Amino acid sequence: MKKALYILIGITIITACKKQIPVPVAVTSTSYLVFDGHIAVGDSTFITLSRTVSLTGNAKASPELGAKVSVEGKDGSSYALTAKDKGSYVCAPLNLSGSQTYRLKIITSSGKQYLSDYVPVKNSPPVDSVNYQIEGSGLSIKVNTHDAANNTKYYRWDYINTYQVQSKYESKYIVVQPDTSALRTPEQQVYNCWVTDSSSTIILGSSAKLSEDKISNQEVAFILPSSEKLRIELSVLVKQYALTSDAFNYYDLLKKNSGQVGGVFDPQPSELTGNIHSVTNSAEPVIGYVTIGAVTQKRIFIYNKNLPASWLPDLSFYDGCAIIVELYDNPLPGGFPPYIEKQVKEFIYTGIETPIDTITKPYAMKSAKPYCVDCTLRGTNKKPLYWK
Repeated sequence: MKKALYILIGITIITACKKQIPVPVAVTSTSYLVFDGHIAVGDSTFITLSRTVSLTGNAKASPELGAKVSVEGKDGSSYALTAKDKGSYVCAPLNLSGSQTYRLKIITSSGKQYLSDYVPVKNSPPVDSVNYQIEGSGLSIKVNTHDAANNTKYYRWDYINTYQVQSKYESKYIVVQPDTSALRTPEQQVYNCWVTDSSSTIILGSSAKLSEDKISNQEVAFILPSSEKLRIELSVLVKQYALTSDAFNYYDLLKKNSGQVGGVFDPQPSELTGNIHSVTNSAEPVIGYVTIGAVTQKRIFIYNKNLPASWLPDLSFYDGCAIIVELYDNPLPGGFPPYIEKQVKEFIYTGIETPIDTITKPYAMKSAKPYCVDCTLRGTNKKPLYWK
């Protein structure tokens, strides 16, 4: 039971919980290695290494930095991953043989060594389609797939959301110097931006008990009608992974344990047994499961115009936004008079409106707080290349 509680500590990292749920833990805080990722075939590999943190603390991630990570084949081949920031490790596309098995090797900066079991290459079949269904309580994103060779049977999915946001007000001018402004170029616009997030839950499906290797209308995401993701345009990129039965059982248990955290009358968390082991200390638990294979994917676009008109986005992010109008005698962009210099430093300008007072002060500047006009505080103003 004590070991199971240690494993429970690691769940807070690999499931990316948004809210910490206090759970009494009677064990001391111990730092265990956590692996998250997938060794891709034919595409770049991205994995992260971190350490468990105690639920009784601040529960901040503790990245494993400076490790030496490589993929080793049973045929003697070896492929090194490059360390990046925040405990991430990457490598260029690997051309791994489906007739060989491979393992992951990790040597930490402190000299501890970890090895995974040798695992087969499981390539995912193509994603047949991704669609959405309008339901009374929201929007359901569903995936369909099959394996004509009847060799997959166990599937995992994750997804990446990219959606367009717009500022409350459009900023047409940029401050060049404390007393000088200029019209924004298209590259400097801060009205339209794109925000990206990813799935934080475990999504699994199996056809093992079916007569054919086919998955139909598997829900991978659900979006509420009030979500700002549906305000303009949303892209959902669904990625599909083929699993071995052991990997599927691991993720299924992890999913069950994740959902039971904090429930007084829930069954006690089961011990997670992954396929990564400490060579330095055989008694040390390691969190994670190494899988290898080609990943398939499919993207869908969802447009607000195709959704119910009654679905209104929650724009409470912009609560408190208001336009501030400053009147002055000098035209733009010749410069700002000294008496609005303080405002230049505090606000982002949204444009010119003229005339306002045609008798004494024919020019005016509208301004607002940065979060009301600068969408780059939330995302990027660079339109994705795939955006329609």
